[in-house]
Amino acid sequence: MAEPVVRIPDAKVALSTASVYPESTATAFEIAARLGYDGVEVMVWTDPVSQDIEALRRLSDYHEVPILAVHAPCLLITQRVWSTDPWVKLQRARAAAEKLGASTVVVHPPFRWQRQYARDFVSGIWRMANETDVRFAVENMYPWRYRDREMLAYAPDWDVTKDDYRHFTVDLSHTSTARTDALHMIDRMGDRLGHVHLADGNGSNKDEHLVPGRGTQPCAELLERLALSGFDGHVVIEVNTRRAMSSAEREADLAEALAFTRLHLASAVKVPRR
Repeated sequence: MAEPVVRIPDAKVALSTASVYPESTATAFEIAARLGYDGVEVMVWTDPVSQDIEALRRLSDYHEVPILAVHAPCLLITQRVWSTDPWVKLQRARAAAEKLGASTVVVHPPFRWQRQYARDFVSGIWRMANETDVRFAVENMYPWRYRDREMLAYAPDWDVTKDDYRHFTVDLSHTSTARTDALHMIDRMGDRLGHVHLADGNGSNKDEHLVPGRGTQPCAELLERLALSGFDGHVVIEVNTRRAMSSAEREADLAEALAFTRLHLASAVKVPRR
């Protein structure tokens, strides 16, 4: 019997612009092009370029790197980016995605102190999802911990599978911080899993975002499951390279993350030779 050959799945592997911090959004496009990523996910944050649709379009065209996703400005440090109204932020993220040809907007569940936003969040996300072809993929978060205390910072819940959304983002650094089983989480997400933030972690209270393979999360197993299931979303490398001692070391980390991802997406999918 002929040996099987590996079939590479259709899922594209993108670089989050957050992965080059403290370097700029523009640097992320340069690195993504040089290393051979399929595209980028733009983290909209305090870098003015990340907020400027025309600047992003020029970077994408110049480097020939498509923008596959837009991460809405949901972080504490981005509370004033694109308005202080969280719904306006999402409307602008959707408009950016539509204009840039991105298929996905990544959004976090609200902070608990955003009471009105949290109260209407699930129905509001459905309403916005019904108005566009762009996927609103709601991302799993984690409890905040300090010593032995735990604070539930997100509402309706950090575990987004407890609520009804059309699409989910799974983040493996967040499953690590939450100390929850990532494979069980994607089982609960089922065919509504639309987007992946690939990173690793060791169960620290801090959101570590390690290079895949350097922690305890089932990064390889998750990628192999995605390949076997015919996953049609994007796998985004979202890692922390702030401790890199040089640009070369940062780029080596991002090359390692890409190689790990491509290897494990391909390794599980084999078809017989004819």
